[in-house]
Amino acid sequence: MKLKSRSIIILAILFGYVLLQFISWEIIFVRKTDQITDLKQKLIELSSSNPDVIQKEVASLHHKKNMQVIMIVGEGTVFLLLLLFGIYKIKQAQSKELELTNQQKNFFLSITHELKTPIAATKLQLQTLQKHQLEPEKQKELIGNALAETERLNSLIDNVLLASRLESAEYSFKKERHNISELTETIVNRYYKTQLSKNEIISDIEKNLFIETDAAAFPSIITNLLDNALKYSPSEKKVIVSVKKSGDQILLSVADSGIGISDADKKKIFTKFYRAGNEETRSSKGTGLGLYIVNYLAKKHNGDISVKDNQPKGSIFEIRFNAA
Repeated sequence: MKLKSRSIIILAILFGYVLLQFISWEIIFVRKTDQITDLKQKLIELSSSNPDVIQKEVASLHHKKNMQVIMIVGEGTVFLLLLLFGIYKIKQAQSKELELTNQQKNFFLSITHELKTPIAATKLQLQTLQKHQLEPEKQKELIGNALAETERLNSLIDNVLLASRLESAEYSFKKERHNISELTETIVNRYYKTQLSKNEIISDIEKNLFIETDAAAFPSIITNLLDNALKYSPSEKKVIVSVKKSGDQILLSVADSGIGISDADKKKIFTKFYRAGNEETRSSKGTGLGLYIVNYLAKKHNGDISVKDNQPKGSIFEIRFNAA
């Protein structure tokens, strides 16, 4: 039996026991109140021969009895409501704890795979160079592949370190007025030369648009959005990165024609460690940190991030910044 199901059964048994005990106590209290009232009524009848006095005393006695019963039932109801609320909060905290535990498990599974893959690929390229006398062109290709894997590993480590610094509030944002058009072009040209040459990434960037941004943190927004779009795109990739002026705002968007995102996952994808599906059976790479970082940095830049469906398929991530 799973831990969660076992905990629910134990909690239900405990709640049932407390509820039964509580109801039995209330019944006992009410019965005792009735007995005391009956005894007092008999004493009144024995101590007085005036019918009016007896009627008045008995009426007063029954009124006090009713008030006591109401008080007992009222206090019992409040206690029961507080008990239910406490159980609900415990259950809620337990669910969050289990969810976080599963997310962390997925993170460690994925981070292990993500770290091993570029290291193994780089090792293979270098071993090939070491063992074989290859043509200069082939050597250049292998060295280029090794450098690309190294860059991928460096990007992965940067993401983990950045997420840790953001979580612990160690990162100090230094926002200044920057040309987001030039900044985005530079980032795309630096990290995605191969994809640009194959037309897998298409730039649609309006010139000379400015926002207040941290130039050191902003590249993580672009690279994580583009990596995410490329990761979930089919073999024939087409990702469009766009920077446009929209009223008094600057609209940054990354659109892909990939598998898309379900409505249920749209509500969770910006959560730390969250990845849709089962980590042990998933074929796509990732750590569940990329979109968390994008969302965090967008908010720190007073940006509004959203995701919507692309047509005919895929997803569009949009961030609206205030123009500077």
